[in-house]
Amino acid sequence: MSEESNAANPEPPTASRAELLPGVRAQLLATEHWSLLASRSTTQGEVLTRISMFLTFTSASLLSVALVGNATQFSDAFRAFALTILCIDLVVGLLTHIRVMSVAMEDLMYVIAMNRLRAAYVDLDPGIAPYLMAGSADDEEGAKRTYYFLGGRRDFNQVAGSSMVFMGVVNAALIALLTGSALLTAGLPAVAAVPVAVLAALGFFGTSLVRGHHRYLDVWRNNPPISPTPPHPG
Repeated sequence: MSEESNAANPEPPTASRAELLPGVRAQLLATEHWSLLASRSTTQGEVLTRISMFLTFTSASLLSVALVGNATQFSDAFRAFALTILCIDLVVGLLTHIRVMSVAMEDLMYVIAMNRLRAAYVDLDPGIAPYLMAGSADDEEGAKRTYYFLGGRRDFNQVAGSSMVFMGVVNAALIALLTGSALLTAGLPAVAAVPVAVLAALGFFGTSLVRGHHRYLDVWRNNPPISPTPPHPG
């Protein structure tokens, strides 16, 4: 009797686990991809706001220094005021610089993670590989491709146009201004104070570049790729 009932009312066919797995994987990968995109966008927006706030604060404070200098006829009190303002500007600039460098590494982190997800997409459907302009390899070459799809851009251009270098230049200028002003206030002649200020600025800028480069290299040392760029033929 039960056999006849089963034959009269057959259960609807269900897809096997093997057939469902690729679709589920694709959904999970897409969800993670969108999460990374949202996090990257939020981080970029936050650091751009920080840079804008720093530049606005610095511009306003330097303008106030000029106005106070006019009002006090550049007296000794003005010198103390100017040095205090420059110290505050430099502290804010250094804190912003630290955040900018951290965000640069975080952005690289998001790029590597999304490249790894694209490699998973290609594993699910190798036919989509020719249509992906962004990198699908989670190594250095793949990250460079994601940052610039068309290729041919030199590493120097990427670094020179970065927010990290921009903040390094601004902070180096503040260091030169603060150092030179402090030395002049202490009685050192300008012919000696200016070279010292320039050397201090160059030392800071060079140190920030070297530190940033070391952090960049540490990313690749500590994160071995699981989907490296295929070797070029020949």
